[in-house]
Amino acid sequence: MARTALVGTRIREMRLMAGIRQAELARAAGISAAYLNLIEHNRRRVGVPLRESIAAALGVAPAELDEEAGAALIEELRAAAGGDEGGPGPEVDRIEELIGRFPGWAARLAALARRQRGLEAALARLSDRMAHDPFLSDALHEVISAVTAVRSTAAILAETEDIEPVWRARFHANLHQDAIRMSESADALVAYLDDARAEGGAPTTPLEEVEAWRAEAGYHFAALEHGDDTEAAVAGAAELASGASQRLARDWAARYVADARALPLAALRAALAAAGPDPLALAAATGADLALVLRRLAALPGAADTGLLICDGAGALLMRKPVEGFRPPRFGAGCPLWPLYAALARPMQPLVVTIETAARLPRRFAAVAIAQPRRPAGPDLPPVWEATMLLRPAPAPAAGIAAPAPLRVGTTCRICPRADCPARREPALVRDPA
Repeated sequence: MARTALVGTRIREMRLMAGIRQAELARAAGISAAYLNLIEHNRRRVGVPLRESIAAALGVAPAELDEEAGAALIEELRAAAGGDEGGPGPEVDRIEELIGRFPGWAARLAALARRQRGLEAALARLSDRMAHDPFLSDALHEVISAVTAVRSTAAILAETEDIEPVWRARFHANLHQDAIRMSESADALVAYLDDARAEGGAPTTPLEEVEAWRAEAGYHFAALEHGDDTEAAVAGAAELASGASQRLARDWAARYVADARALPLAALRAALAAAGPDPLALAAATGADLALVLRRLAALPGAADTGLLICDGAGALLMRKPVEGFRPPRFGAGCPLWPLYAALARPMQPLVVTIETAARLPRRFAAVAIAQPRRPAGPDLPPVWEATMLLRPAPAPAAGIAAPAPLRVGTTCRICPRADCPARREPALVRDPA
């Protein structure tokens, strides 16, 4: 049976399933019953207008009778049947009959076969990365080596009763150093896996694809500063692999254009020259709302030392612009102590906080955060809140003035070494260096 014969087969099976007589369908389609009989026995081709008429009479979409779609489905099912699993194989010569009689099952089998191929490809990429990524291999080896050293030293201390004090002190020192080495190796490994952008760790969600797209552009889109051609900014972007990420990117680009119109780059630079980098002073000088000012500061060209985080009312991160020394987690929630989240509890009230990262090499940042409604509430709807936080390196305190103690925060609990944190929700993989 030729592939084009699937149209006739499908028409006959759909007619029988619908309980329509051949003469009735022929009359509804405007053809004779004899001609329809020839079509159903695959002796006549079906043109596009006639196929649409028959599909309308059957109450189905014309695409379900399309010859090209049927040919593509045949190829997918042939590929699915190609594996050698042992035992009697599928009846490849009856694929056309399967599609004609059970189009829903055929489409589901093809979809499952595509999903299986996708999972196998992902597994192959991850296996290849595990086998060939030099950093990952070295990091795992370092962790295992440190664990082995700790275990050996601990075994000696546990199994030997009369160890001279000087040797016991040496074993304790070795145990301490090996434990530090192990925690540092685990910290580096977790950070590497979170930040990976190699093929095996490529973006897996639409938000991550948009994040990669913004990062590739340096978070500044010169073409959107003076125009509204959002489609040009999205079209052809290699990072936006899915339709969902492209829609999100268009929405974000439209917001970027609106921000640029509300606070043009020239006006922002003039305000910076007159009022300085303080976001609150800039908001007062330009008349713009604070969240807009924070977004525009993060979008300045060359603002590599400026980070930006945006979350919704549920705390989910919608935008992550990392800065050296403060890299938000790729997966999961951030630190509950961030001013970003505190702003949600104090809407419309600016928060200016100096934060210090809980790490072996702590970094201080001046954080400015505010929560504002993204859309006005309807008569029966609650407001949709969004929190925005800008991060910049904290300035050195003026001579003779004691700086207030900074708020010590982490990135995420898994790799935060602060053991006494009141907001901790899960044990850390590293220990507090303090």
